[in-house]
Amino acid sequence: MFPSGIHSNFSGISIRGISSCVPKDIISNDYFTKFFAEKDIKSIENISGIRYRRWADSKTSTLDLCYEASKNLLQEINWDPSSIDAIIFISQTSEYSLPPSSTVLQSKLNVKSCITLDINLGCSGYPYGLFLASTLINSSFIKRVLLLVGDTISKVINKFDKSTSMIFGDAGSATAIESDSKNKSKYHFINGSDGSGFPNLIIPHLKYKETIESKKSEDKSLRYLHMNGPEVFNFTLSNIPNLISESLEKANYLKEDINFFVFHQANKFIIDLISQKSKLDRLKVPSNIEKFGNTSSASIPLLLSTEINEISLKNQRIAMFGFGVGYSWSSAIIEIGPIKLISSCLESN
Repeated sequence: MFPSGIHSNFSGISIRGISSCVPKDIISNDYFTKFFAEKDIKSIENISGIRYRRWADSKTSTLDLCYEASKNLLQEINWDPSSIDAIIFISQTSEYSLPPSSTVLQSKLNVKSCITLDINLGCSGYPYGLFLASTLINSSFIKRVLLLVGDTISKVINKFDKSTSMIFGDAGSATAIESDSKNKSKYHFINGSDGSGFPNLIIPHLKYKETIESKKSEDKSLRYLHMNGPEVFNFTLSNIPNLISESLEKANYLKEDINFFVFHQANKFIIDLISQKSKLDRLKVPSNIEKFGNTSSASIPLLLSTEINEISLKNQRIAMFGFGVGYSWSSAIIEIGPIKLISSCLESN
């Protein structure tokens, strides 16, 4: 059993809007008939629940998707870019090794001098990002934070690898978070990690370190995502139900107090088992994995902006759970709404 992680809570914070952006190109499961037998495709579809996903073309990056989401969001909520005090960019598929993508986005959005942070996180990235934004705002020096979370995992998968090629989609997101002394509701977080699981979801290529093996090998597969599905599955099912119960306990809520349980969209089978094991009301567990696949760090904000229309109208109590690569896990139980929700598609560049 892994430790639960670090518990924290904040108040005086509000989310003003969430925007998501996906590539326009839709990849259906029919695309994979050139790589796999039809029975294998059907089996993966039945387990994963995925029928479609969006893939960015060679000229479109995670940064592009997050920029489009940000531009739409700032316009919709009428934020002056000069009022933004911090930009947090969370991704494992950044456009550059350096400089940080957060600084590039600062320039593209015409934001004045501010704090810029790049964070290398995947499936747990969104609730982790909300925690980091809340921590900055709690410092009293930061009033507004733009949280940008996204990935283009399609660029690092081997299309002949059954464990990954049909699973992942691409998306970017932007979330506007600000100090709000009138909002007395608390944001509750649990964040943790166990690095012993790092080999089970990894791109093995060593970017800045040379070993005897890397000198001898020209194996291009090292540059692709490798996933040990059974081990990732065991980690998830062994720990996330416990994270759910502990998050509710720390926040002093019952399951009935939560309007929606929002999970990282890993695959349908995992989400169904977690929900069953935790005895959740399935009407409170939204999903969009059939349409978008596993969009890594962007899956939770994409789900919020496309499927939970209620938070655009009134206050809702939402429990979020991110888990995966690292291993890392993060939960956030927050009250949000009414807020602006935006979803868009980016044309090929």
